[in-house]
Amino acid sequence: ANFGLYAAAPEKAKMLAAIATGLFILPYFLFSALAGQIADSMDKARLIRWIKAAEVAIMIGALAGFWWQSVPALLASLFAMGLHSTLFGPVKYSILPQHLREDEIMGGTGLIEGGTFLAILGGQLLAGVISAHATGLVLMGLAIAGYVTSLAVPSAPAQRHDPIDWNIAKGTLEILGIARQVRGVWLAILGTSWFFAVGAVLVSEFAPLVSGTLAARQEVATIFLIVFSLAVAAGAMVVNLLQKGEVSARYVPLSALGLAVGLIGLWLATRGFQVEVAGATLAQFLATAGALPILLCLGVIAFCGGMFIVPLYAVIQVKSPEGECSRIIAANNIVNAAVTVLAVLAVTGLLAIGIDVPGLIGVLGFATLAVALL
Repeated sequence: ANFGLYAAAPEKAKMLAAIATGLFILPYFLFSALAGQIADSMDKARLIRWIKAAEVAIMIGALAGFWWQSVPALLASLFAMGLHSTLFGPVKYSILPQHLREDEIMGGTGLIEGGTFLAILGGQLLAGVISAHATGLVLMGLAIAGYVTSLAVPSAPAQRHDPIDWNIAKGTLEILGIARQVRGVWLAILGTSWFFAVGAVLVSEFAPLVSGTLAARQEVATIFLIVFSLAVAAGAMVVNLLQKGEVSARYVPLSALGLAVGLIGLWLATRGFQVEVAGATLAQFLATAGALPILLCLGVIAFCGGMFIVPLYAVIQVKSPEGECSRIIAANNIVNAAVTVLAVLAVTGLLAIGIDVPGLIGVLGFATLAVALL
């Protein structure tokens, strides 16, 4: 829609981006409490199959939206996929302790995190080279593949049988209260929330950083995305090898420090970048003196991010009170969404007062340094 339907109406494109982001995040605020209760109260394998069957139905709507280029249909599908993700998030992590030994949870979490970032990368790269019609068909195929795969998930019986509280506000406050009962779990939730907020802001600024500060073409932003995604996946796997499957936050402070150093390095590298060719191709950009430090800093940020996030998710799974894992992960989703929204609002304010993208990265870097010290 941004590059086609609204190509001649940039104000509509900006508004669409804001509405789309809001519609996707909104279900996390509204329904995470219910999602956590549902996931703890029924067989998780059955719930996964229901959610994946619902995804096929949602993609029928998305297929129609892409086929007829209907923005309302696509936005409705996007909201429904936000709800789908809200329901799926707690169960995809809380099922791991029921099927894996404690020394396997770090590896399992690393596979989920690495796979997630590689899937996002694959989707974003593929979206740039196929038509809207083909997109709808690909999404339908992926949804069907997801449902077929879900049929092989082994049973994971309910761990509690409390009645579900359908009062959204009360349920949200209750699961946040449960999450705060174990200090280590609450700190892990705050840590994951900070990483996802930083990641969301950084990735969203790749395009303006490349087109503005670096005066390069879109293909350079694509390389940034590839480096970021692959390095996160690598960090997620390496931390499991280092800890040999032990669930521990041993490398979290060091990883947070590396994340901060990478962001501050990226601020310095982009601020001092000298444009040699306006509208540079990827080859021309890579031939520029300041290109390698930028890519290196991006790799450090993402690699340390992968090492940072996986142990924290494992801590949440293992240290949560028995029978409360799904609710704790739902609380994590609520806090993640809230912190991301606050970060986006703060970034919007900083951009409004004239701070450029490198300056924004510097602010993130020094804020992350404070988080690392905490």
